[in-house]
Amino acid sequence: MRHRAESSRGEPIADPEAVGVRSESLTVPDVFRPAAVDTGTPPGGGAPLLLLHGWSCDGEDWAALLPLLSPHHRLLVPDLPGHGGTPDRPDRCAPREVAADLAAWLRDLGTGPVIAVGHSMGGQVAGALAVEHPRLVHSVVTLATGYGGDGADAAARAAAEQEALLREGTAWAVRALADKFAEATPPALRRRHEGLLAAMDPGVLARYREGMYLARGAFGLRSAAEVYLRRRRCPTLAVHSSAAAAAWERSLPAHPRSRVVLWEGAGHFLHEERPTELARLLRSWCSPGG
Repeated sequence: MRHRAESSRGEPIADPEAVGVRSESLTVPDVFRPAAVDTGTPPGGGAPLLLLHGWSCDGEDWAALLPLLSPHHRLLVPDLPGHGGTPDRPDRCAPREVAADLAAWLRDLGTGPVIAVGHSMGGQVAGALAVEHPRLVHSVVTLATGYGGDGADAAARAAAEQEALLREGTAWAVRALADKFAEATPPALRRRHEGLLAAMDPGVLARYREGMYLARGAFGLRSAAEVYLRRRRCPTLAVHSSAAAAAWERSLPAHPRSRVVLWEGAGHFLHEERPTELARLLRSWCSPGG
């Protein structure tokens, strides 16, 4: 299904043959329709890839990967609620709730099982999609997925950070972003994410952090993640830039085909820092026996 290429004002886009076409959010009763890019199914294409961005980001994060992957797979690239062009859904910001909305969208599109690829918060959503809606997920790929630290003080630390966000808004969030970049992170990429974060509604940011780490049923802290992710039955490819995070991921019970990959020297936004390398990894993962 390829959406008609239109601008946000409903005017035709000059190049409808572009790699991806962004659809506008529609108000359809009982059906979640995010603003999204849908590249359509290429001839002989494999399973569709659902590309899920992280906290404070949007679907443009995946732009460099679209021309590398769209000849081989249908790519579905939504803006999650409250991000990019998709309106906020204030009562549905926990990963499981976002996953339920995406599941309804995938069923509406008739995609069949997808390979759910999620960066950071998007990795939590991809994991929830696999656990709660297993018939819709062929496999999961997580990129620098943000499971909080372990230890007795992890919950207290998450609560203190939430208080700082509520008190200081995006100023705190931009400061907290600084340690997500590596020496090799291009300055333009750093500026882009600082700008996206500064422009976000602080209430949206706080609701998503609450849903990931503090709300009832949250599985963002490692102690909860270790329990929740045991329910994941499909193969999972986890890519980390942190050796400690990779070691923790390897300790989890996993499908026999699951893999953990460490990219040392990369920053948090590794899919934007190394799109060509990631495209090769995804092509290998998606191939028979990959």
